[in-house]
Amino acid sequence: MKNALKITAALFITLIFAGEISAQDFPTGPELSETPGKLCDQPSKLRYPEKIAYCDRDVSYETKEIIIHEYDQKFNYSIAKMPRGEFKIDHLIPLCAGGSNDITNLWPQHKSVYAITDPLEPVICSKMAQGRLKQKDAVSLVIEAKTHLERTKKIIEYVSRL
Repeated sequence: MKNALKITAALFITLIFAGEISAQDFPTGPELSETPGKLCDQPSKLRYPEKIAYCDRDVSYETKEIIIHEYDQKFNYSIAKMPRGEFKIDHLIPLCAGGSNDITNLWPQHKSVYAITDPLEPVICSKMAQGRLKQKDAVSLVIEAKTHLERTKKIIEYVSRL
């Protein structure tokens, strides 16, 4: 077993130096040190039985460019070099769950990632509207899904059963 691990590690190192494996060009989840999430603190209205604050969508082009630049610079991604149409600026805590437009709630999400996570948001917000899911729990579930993509399907199934 130890020999197999040594061989696998040696092969991996060889592939890195050969340039066949490179660092990921984009995040597969939010970098929580940069995007910890933030709730709406300037609501346009209150929603759901829980009366959570709701912010209208309002993220400028300039803010989106700043977010991409910060992720590239701080985390060594190459988002700015990739086709812009492959990304959206995602609200870590969705607006429908009481998220903010603040830069600390925004991150560049690749289409391969939002294909996995986007189906969760309407399910979560529907359950909040029905009074079956509290905001605190919804936020925890969304962050769990967006930081552990492999768990997203099970989270959607769980929330759907509420």
